[in-house]
Amino acid sequence: MSIDALKDRLPDYAKDLRLNIGSLVNDVTLTPQQLAGTFVASAIASRNDDVTKAIVAEFADKLTPEAFGAAKAAAAIMGMNNIYYRFVHMAGGDYGKMPAQLRMSVIGRPGVDKADFELWSLAVSAINGCDLCVTSHEKIVREALGAEAVQTAVRIAATVHAVAVALQGAAALGDA
Repeated sequence: MSIDALKDRLPDYAKDLRLNIGSLVNDVTLTPQQLAGTFVASAIASRNDDVTKAIVAEFADKLTPEAFGAAKAAAAIMGMNNIYYRFVHMAGGDYGKMPAQLRMSVIGRPGVDKADFELWSLAVSAINGCDLCVTSHEKIVREALGAEAVQTAVRIAATVHAVAVALQGAAALGDA
C-alpha cells in the first residue's frame, strides 16, 4: 500500500486529511531523512497497521538502515517514556525526584544525528500527549533545527494520527 492508496481510502468527510498528508509528503522544511523518519515514527505511534505499512513503503528507501532503526526506536522508547513521564507529571509529589530506573540508552546513542532522533521523539510524544516529553524534545529541536522544524514534525504527527483515526473509524462504521 502507498500514501496514494491511503488517501484514496479516506472518506469524503476526511478530505482535509487527504490534502494535508499529500502536501506534507512533499514538505521541504526538513531534510529527506528528517521527513521520512518523522513519518515512520509517527505512523508506528499511530498504532494502525495499514497506515504504518503504507508509510514505511513510501519512506523506508529514503532512510539508511540506521535511520530506519532509529525512527522505530524513537517510537518504541517514547511509547514507554511518554507513559512514565506523563504519570510523573500528573501524579506530582516525589516521583519527579526519583530515578526512573528504566533503560533508555538509545536516546544517548540513537545511531543518527541527535537532532533527528529528538525530532522523531517529539512527533511521537505529541501523538502520545506527554507534556514533559513534548516540552523537553521541543526545546532541543527548536535550538538545533528551528521552530519551523518543530511545527512541521508536529503537523506530520497530527496528520498521520488523524489519518489512522479516520481510517479506523471508517472501517468500524462501514464507510471504508
